Amino acid sequence: MRDMSWAWIVTVVGLIVVAATDRSVAAEPSAEERGLAIATEADRRESGYGDSTASLRMVLRNKQGQTSERELRIRTLETENDGTKSLCIFDTPADVKGTILLTHTHKEAEDDQWLFLPALRRIRRIAAQNKSGSFMGSEFSYEDIAAQELAKYTYRWLGDEVYDGNDCYVIERTPVDKANSGYSRQVAWLDKEHYRTWKVDYYDRKNERLKTLTFQGYRKYVDRFWRAGQMDMVNHQTGKSTTLNWSDFTFGTGLKEIDFDRHSLTLLR
Repeated sequence: MRDMSWAWIVTVVGLIVVAATDRSVAAEPSAEERGLAIATEADRRESGYGDSTASLRMVLRNKQGQTSERELRIRTLETENDGTKSLCIFDTPADVKGTILLTHTHKEAEDDQWLFLPALRRIRRIAAQNKSGSFMGSEFSYEDIAAQELAKYTYRWLGDEVYDGNDCYVIERTPVDKANSGYSRQVAWLDKEHYRTWKVDYYDRKNERLKTLTFQGYRKYVDRFWRAGQMDMVNHQTGKSTTLNWSDFTFGTGLKEIDFDRHSLTLLR
């Protein structure tokens, strides 16, 4: 009887240990859950700025290293129950002066984009299937210019890695609308301290690395919002690149939704 009782006790203890182990495993978040949690926290920290303006110098480089420059003004507005609205207004050079890109992003619905071409005095809507095209000859696409709304991607945590001295989460985001995206997936490096993005690798529809975007010169504004001073997009398949140099960030300027009405594009200066 003693032997049988001892065997029974060992069996029960073993079952308890297995059950506890199973609970521990079950409590561990999946790579998808962890990726979504990281992306959600980054989105939370980015939200709440209301509206902002900035100046932008765009430097385009061809494969031979020859450059051309453009100067823009950027205006951005958060909407209460949807995505963001933004304006990119070109001031130089003369051949693109007055060109305006208006973007309305939506949390789940397809984004809206319109391009005002002053030489033609007309507003052209950017079709969804054309948003992977180059934005004004740069290595940024119309898709890149639009704010990346959280619900339009699925996420997966790939691991942790130190990048440029920053301890980072590495997450993969995959577009939900695969038919109208130029990318099969994106891999992003976000630092663990502030959830700032430092690098993004973009993969084309053949799952080959197409472009890499890197960030530097971060500064904090209004004691909360981090903005990069420089962004560099390199196209690995063409050898071209585009640098964005940001300056003059201002928050809480009083912009309203009427300032982002597409019917007013011809009146903007």
